[in-house]
Amino acid sequence: MAPKKGVKAVATKKKTEKVVNPLFEKRPKQFGIGGALPPKKDVHRFVRWPQVVRIQRKRRILKQRLKVPPALNQFTKTLDKNLATTLFKMLLKYRPEDKAAKRERLQKRAQAESEGKTVEAKKPHMDQSALEMLTGCYGFL
Repeated sequence: MAPKKGVKAVATKKKTEKVVNPLFEKRPKQFGIGGALPPKKDVHRFVRWPQVVRIQRKRRILKQRLKVPPALNQFTKTLDKNLATTLFKMLLKYRPEDKAAKRERLQKRAQAESEGKTVEAKKPHMDQSALEMLTGCYGFL
């Protein structure tokens, strides 16, 4: 078959044979039992890592795989200073009552009951600060 027009004919190169020295015989290594030692492998992944490193890696993988509800996910990031101060000022209003305030409230209630007035049975609003209480309020756990 004739070469196509516009295409250069590829010149075949002659391969030169290498001169082999008969004194050095080529023997491939045998890595089987009783043979040569195998080449070194990179066993970097199979190292027993410290527990801190293992926990960090597992936590990172869990955070990637789990879907956290937004009501809880908002606590993973810290607030800037301005927002934190306004939050703490607001939370001061809903601070749990101390023993003296509770005693005073109960005494007023008892006094009202003894006088025969209608008694308000409402407790003051308080913030829930423990994580277990928060998750219980939201119903996630």
